[in-house]
Amino acid sequence: MKPADPDVSPALECRRLTKTYEGGRVVLDALDFALGAGEFVAVMGDSGVGKSTLLNLIAGLDHADGGEVLIDGSVISSLPDDAATRLRRQKLGFVFQAFHVLPHLTLFQNVAVPLLLNGASPDAAHAMLAAVGLAGRDGDMPRQLSGGELQRVAIARALVHRPRLLLADEPTGNLDPQTAHEVLGLLRAETQSTGAATVMVTHSEAAAAFADRVVILSDGALHAATLQR
Repeated sequence: MKPADPDVSPALECRRLTKTYEGGRVVLDALDFALGAGEFVAVMGDSGVGKSTLLNLIAGLDHADGGEVLIDGSVISSLPDDAATRLRRQKLGFVFQAFHVLPHLTLFQNVAVPLLLNGASPDAAHAMLAAVGLAGRDGDMPRQLSGGELQRVAIARALVHRPRLLLADEPTGNLDPQTAHEVLGLLRAETQSTGAATVMVTHSEAAAAFADRVVILSDGALHAATLQR
């Protein structure tokens, strides 16, 4: 991985990010975190510790009690709703455990959605499907695909508009170990190809091993971890 260019804004910065659940339990306690272009970080931690909350705050889908989140140098929490929505469409990609592939659209149409939302030509969806191993299946419907193939579609859709930041929440949680390994290898390769920084939340050490670095969320902070590889 190339060293960060000091003149280029990090893809993601969290500055003193604070979030408290109802009842007063602090899940994020003045958390600081930064991620450079092309860097792949896995976030692990016990269930309920706040990993998905962290992703939602980064995406601007939830509001912090303090601190700020910067995406490509823009403070998402300070933007009006319309501007925050545009930033998410342009700068973010999402991959989830449940795939969220639209069942009534073809594979090509599913992958083209971010391009159309950004006012771009949908043509790049053809090449993106080929890149994830689904060449020639543009007209297929999601019901014709296996779970692993559906996650490939989700990865293609998340990266087709070349976002600065990819957020992945348990992306292999519904897959068998062999398929999970293949999908994670693909995710790693495609994020490197597009230059997207990646934050992946996972319970799986096998999944986390694909990341450049691993952090543990506990006691409101992120702690560096070392996995056996």
